[in-house]
Amino acid sequence: MTKTQEKSLTMTMLMTPDKANFSGNIVNGGEILKMLDHVAYACSVRYTGDYAVTLSVDMVLFKNPIKIGSLVTFYASVNYTGRTSMEIGIKVISEDVKNRETKHTNICYFTMVSVDEDGNSKAVPKLILESDDDKRRYNDALRRKEGRIKERNFSSIL
Repeated sequence: MTKTQEKSLTMTMLMTPDKANFSGNIVNGGEILKMLDHVAYACSVRYTGDYAVTLSVDMVLFKNPIKIGSLVTFYASVNYTGRTSMEIGIKVISEDVKNRETKHTNICYFTMVSVDEDGNSKAVPKLILESDDDKRRYNDALRRKEGRIKERNFSSIL
């Protein structure tokens, strides 16, 4: 695997008051979505070495609220690659910095498309499956992709 094909990324950020929802002590869901998009972009760019754009977001699950002042770690990985697209899976863990308590707060899947400087789609490197976990993620991603295709085909006949 070359340097441009690193398939995972970890980012940690402090949740500051400017990210709060109307209650003032919980992070706004829209802020989380924005951060997730940034993480998916960074992971896909690290993998391909090229620009990428978001094609779709699949199943953003908000399991637990994130408190302002928490450290939030985003664990991203390339789960699947097609010809020009890739699925990026992201798991989010929130840590209360005072008591060190951690919570699994979010999980989601982004489909990113690699593009050149002119915005045209570009082939992505084939994903090398090295571990059983890589194979499981790949197969799960393939099932999600097949489900999206079936849903798209079903909705076109309505």
